[in-house]
Amino acid sequence: MQIQINTGSGIHGGEGLNERAEAEIASVLDRFSSQLTRIEAHLSDLNGEKGGPDDKQCVLEARPTGQHPVAVTHRAATVEESYRGAAESMAHLLDSKFGRLHHAKGGETIRHMAAPE
Repeated sequence: MQIQINTGSGIHGGEGLNERAEAEIASVLDRFSSQLTRIEAHLSDLNGEKGGPDDKQCVLEARPTGQHPVAVTHRAATVEESYRGAAESMAHLLDSKFGRLHHAKGGETIRHMAAPE
């Protein structure tokens, strides 16, 4: 699983920020690594120097193998909170997506159960 971090012009932090974001996203989404080819994180500052609540945004896009990409967005007061929240949202989305692919409505049907003796 490849992770790519993209930052907007209002986000400062350099390589240190990229490494921390990549490590956090990788740790949260590690259990899906065999099912994903790439993850892209787009970090941006919505208000520039004006500040304000929830002005940092992370759009996280995951590309499952052989399927259409999925994306989530999370806004927070800090860049770290934004990519952490986006990673957790993506984990919930992927749990739901991959769970539906491998489970038929949550359990076995009566047709597949053994007959009582």
